Amino acid sequence: LSAGMGRAVRAASSGGRAAAEAPRAEQLAERLRARKKEEEKRESCSSSTEGILCSPQVPQDPAQRRVRELAMLSRRLQQVHPNVLAKILKEGTLFQNEEIVVINKPYGLPVHGGPGVKNCITDVLPILAKMLANMKAEPLHLCHRLDKETTGVMVLARSKEVADRIRLLFKTRQVEKIYWAISLGEPDPAEGVVEIPMVEKEVQSHQSHYKMTLAPNYRLRPEDGREVRTRGDRGAESAVTRYRCLASAAACSLLELQPITGVKHQIRVHLAYGLGCPILGDHKYSHWSKLAPQKLPEITLRRLRLQQSKARHLPLHLHARRLCLPLGQQLDLVCKPPRFFQKTLEKLELNISED
Repeated sequence: LSAGMGRAVRAASSGGRAAAEAPRAEQLAERLRARKKEEEKRESCSSSTEGILCSPQVPQDPAQRRVRELAMLSRRLQQVHPNVLAKILKEGTLFQNEEIVVINKPYGLPVHGGPGVKNCITDVLPILAKMLANMKAEPLHLCHRLDKETTGVMVLARSKEVADRIRLLFKTRQVEKIYWAISLGEPDPAEGVVEIPMVEKEVQSHQSHYKMTLAPNYRLRPEDGREVRTRGDRGAESAVTRYRCLASAAACSLLELQPITGVKHQIRVHLAYGLGCPILGDHKYSHWSKLAPQKLPEITLRRLRLQQSKARHLPLHLHARRLCLPLGQQLDLVCKPPRFFQKTLEKLELNISED
């Protein structure tokens, strides 16, 4: 106790020494601030739509490095100037004529604005129209939407009249939509139709949130296994998805999907809750009662050369592969999956031709 009091007395009585140490403490704090800024600067890497130039301090493993790049790409798309974003979309143009422009929607870019959204496709449509045509061009019009994490074919119209025609085609189910998804597990049967209504519900947990879920209007009677019609959930929407397994390996499958209806998160919910095969990287629908990273099988982690602790950064592997649009003539609009999707196919050895 006396030694401690002695130290306290010495600190209080040595005013000159404390004054001498103060500048050194300020210098140390300044160096720590400078070091923190340098680390933040290294974190803010220059990016492009297909690759990001990062600092030397990146994961050595290619798979983990790609996971980090995609997470950063999504953030960078929210920070770039609208002109830069419009240029990225222009470079991803798949098809255009006098009526429509078809773009390859990048991963992590929302279609509409909202809380926390700085950049979205809707906001740069006037700029994109001028880049594709001329400074007097009418802004392009949205004809349908894709989720923020979904990539692939997206149709824009050059006029409101054409946009209205295309929206009607979607509404009356005259547009054939084909998606590719990498799922966990293999569906049984390998080909079929999921026809289960869906509804949005609040998940009551320590992290209360809303999710789409199944709202079946039939149940199996336990005594004989016969189907019995039940009273449907109020607000439930009809939802129908055709699916076909194209390849399976490493506890994963490549699925071809054709949503007949257009309910919010339809493909994700039908795969996760209807077939028990959630999409790789779908952390929202891999659990019901909690918000947590997707749990991957050991063989999948080994093939991806990924640690389970890094799985939370895996992107959603859902790609709008093809649109068949009956606009005057039949337009068959096809888009290859993004590089991260193709790399995952290679690592999992999900081999298929892209005919």
